[in-house]
Amino acid sequence: MLSILDKYILKRYLGSFFLLLMLFLPIMVTVHIAEKIGKILGQDVPLSETMVYLGDFTMYFTNFLFPIFLFISTMFFTSKLANNTEVIAFLSSGVSFNRFLRPYIIGATIICGLALLLSTIFVPAAASGFNEYQYKYFKKGSELETTNVFRQINDNDYVYVSNYQPSSQRGFDFTLEHFEDNVLKYKIYANRISFEDSVYVLSQYKKRIITENGEILQTQNRLDTVLDFDIDELTPTTYIAETKSYSDLNDFIALEEKRGNANMNIYYVEKYKRISIPISAFIFTIIAVAVSSVKKRGGMGVNLAIGIVIAMSYMFLDKVFGTIAEKSTFSPWIAVWTPNIFFAIVALFLLRNARR
Repeated sequence: MLSILDKYILKRYLGSFFLLLMLFLPIMVTVHIAEKIGKILGQDVPLSETMVYLGDFTMYFTNFLFPIFLFISTMFFTSKLANNTEVIAFLSSGVSFNRFLRPYIIGATIICGLALLLSTIFVPAAASGFNEYQYKYFKKGSELETTNVFRQINDNDYVYVSNYQPSSQRGFDFTLEHFEDNVLKYKIYANRISFEDSVYVLSQYKKRIITENGEILQTQNRLDTVLDFDIDELTPTTYIAETKSYSDLNDFIALEEKRGNANMNIYYVEKYKRISIPISAFIFTIIAVAVSSVKKRGGMGVNLAIGIVIAMSYMFLDKVFGTIAEKSTFSPWIAVWTPNIFFAIVALFLLRNARR
C-alpha cells in the first residue's frame, strides 16, 4: 500500500521524466529536420513518408537516451526537494533513507518495464523504418559494403567472398566448397559474382572436381547458373539486428552462428543492450537520489552539473566498450555490462555516504 509520501514522490518522479521527454523530443526532432531539410526537399520525399520517419526517429533515439532523461529529471526534482528542505523534513519525521528511496525504486521499476517493452517489441520496427529511410534518401549511393564474408549456406556447402556490396548484389573473389561426409568433392572459383535476372553470373569461372583418379578442371569466362542460396544472405546489412524483436534476434543469432558468420559480436552487443539499457534505470535513479538529496552550496546547479558529467561518462563508456566488442574478440557481454557494473558500484558508494 502506497503512503502519501510514496504517492507524492512517485508522482513527481514519473511526471518530471515524461515532462522532460515532452520538452526535449520536439527540440531533437526540430534540430534533425533543420539538418536534413535540404536533402528532403531536394528529392521530393513524400510528406507522409517523412512523418512516419520522424516518428521512427523519435522512438529510435528515445530508446537510447531515456536513461539520461531519467537521470537528469530525477536529479532536478530531488534537488528541488532538497533545496526546499523537504528531504530533511521527511528524514526528520523518522523515515529512514531506505524508506525514502522506496518510491524511487517503484518508479524505476515502472520505467524499466516500459523500456523493456519498447526495446524488445516496438523499437525494432522503428529502427527498421529509420534505417531504410536513411539509406534511401540520406545515404543514397553509399555502399553497405562488407569484407571477408564466410558463410555456411547448408550442411554441405560453404561460400566465401572477399568483398560484398549489397546495394549492387555483387561480390568479388567468390569461392564455393562442396563437402560430402567431410570430404571435399568440388570447389568453384570466380573473380566476381553478381545476381542478374534471377540467375547468378560468375566471371572467370573455374570448377575443380576431385575424383578418385585425380582432378578435373572446368573453366569459362562467364557462367550463368543457379546456386542454392540467396545472395543477400552472404552478409546482412549492418543494422539488421536492430530491426528484430528479442525472440527473432535470438533465432537470427542461432542461424548466423550455424552459417559461420565471423561478425557475431555485433549481434550479441545488440542483444545484451536490449536488457542492460532498461536495467540502468535503477542505477541512475539511485545515483541521482544519492547525489541530489543533500542540499549543497550553489543550489541545483551544482547537482545538475554533477549529473551531466556522470551521464556523459556513462555514454562514453557504453560507446567505447561497445565499439571494442564489435571490432574485436572481446566478450560482448562484458563490454555491454561493464558501464552498468561500474556505475552500480558508484551508486552503492554514493548511497552509503548519503545514508550518513
